Amino acid sequence: MLKHIVMWKLKDSAEGNSKEENAKLMKEKLEALKGVVPEIDFIEVGFNVVPSPAAYDVTLYCEFKDETALKTYQAHPEHVKVAEFVGKINDNRVVVDYLV
Repeated sequence: MLKHIVMWKLKDSAEGNSKEENAKLMKEKLEALKGVVPEIDFIEVGFNVVPSPAAYDVTLYCEFKDETALKTYQAHPEHVKVAEFVGKINDNRVVVDYLV
């Protein structure tokens, strides 16, 4: 199994929305991919609850069968649409992918 973890720091406002509004939209859009992209075995999106300069605002945790499934997910047109939205609202992104 491959675990895919992404964290974002969001802009204070973007696309006509506050950071909090965009975080909620982002969560909805990402979690909606579960029924659309068959390669997703598990998906969870969470918001940071302990403010800190080092903290990120939103995290994505996904599980995939393998690296091929992750690449298929990343290229899926619906994921690409979500990624375009996320690209407009975030200031910074970090990612880790690892096999278990």
